[in-house]
Amino acid sequence: MKLLIDSFWRSALYCLYPRVIGLSVLPLVLIVALSGLLGYLYWDTAVTFVRGWLDASDWLDTIWRWFEGVGLGNLKTVVAPLLVIFAFTPLVVVASLLAVSFLMTPALTRMVAERRFAGLQRKHGGSLLRSLGWTFFSLLLALGALVLTLPMWLVPPLALVLPALIWGWLTYRVMAFDVLAEFASADERHTLMARHRMSFLGIGVVTGLMGAAPSLVWASGALFAAAFVILVPVAIWIYTLVFAFSSLWFAHFGLAALQALRDEPQPVTEDNVLSATPAAVSTSPHSAARLGTDAQDPSGGITDVVPRPKL
Repeated sequence: MKLLIDSFWRSALYCLYPRVIGLSVLPLVLIVALSGLLGYLYWDTAVTFVRGWLDASDWLDTIWRWFEGVGLGNLKTVVAPLLVIFAFTPLVVVASLLAVSFLMTPALTRMVAERRFAGLQRKHGGSLLRSLGWTFFSLLLALGALVLTLPMWLVPPLALVLPALIWGWLTYRVMAFDVLAEFASADERHTLMARHRMSFLGIGVVTGLMGAAPSLVWASGALFAAAFVILVPVAIWIYTLVFAFSSLWFAHFGLAALQALRDEPQPVTEDNVLSATPAAVSTSPHSAARLGTDAQDPSGGITDVVPRPKL
């Protein structure tokens, strides 16, 4: 717990560094450009499709008539854009996570290593290809869990807990791997991810809950259409900063745990004993003092003995 809290406040301070803020601009520009392009191409089509689906629903028609009876007849025009935005939000979250993972996490991890762990050896236990495979496999599992648990989101408590757990698990899988890929060997990475699984998952869940804040900005952008163009980049930048903080938290925690793992005394094994020098396993100091150098040198220190000729 001490390591978890220590790495938390260090990550919060690092988020104030101009270098971190500057690094968050590139993913922001890419995601805003991608979101703007998708919105320009498909926004009207998506809203029209959702509105048609709402109009075709018989049980929703009763609800719309009730809203009209209480003076909320225009609510129907707001619901369709809101549903499109909420459906689009997971795509933005995933895009932000992937952008931060590939564009920011390696640089932030090296920055933490340079400032706190300058002598930490890089063992390169994970290649770029393996990182890509690990990320997309984890992403498929998270999206599958998201689809399977959608009916449970109708229960109010589960609607808050399940997304945080899913995104937290995905963040933990992606960030922990990327942080340890350059500095830890494959065996060290497996050991750390098994030993600190709950801590890594806790970091992911906390940052997943922090990522719920931009959803309020999405909703505000739908309700106040005039500010939508401004609020959408703000929401995406908040996502980027949340995942940047997550990268820093994983980096501080993971590298500190890796350093502690390497500082642990190595267990005595048969290989260690066999690789020891003969002097280290021959005689005790007391025998050497009593018998002289002959106890350590089988030749008794004599080097000029002429071999006896064979008869």
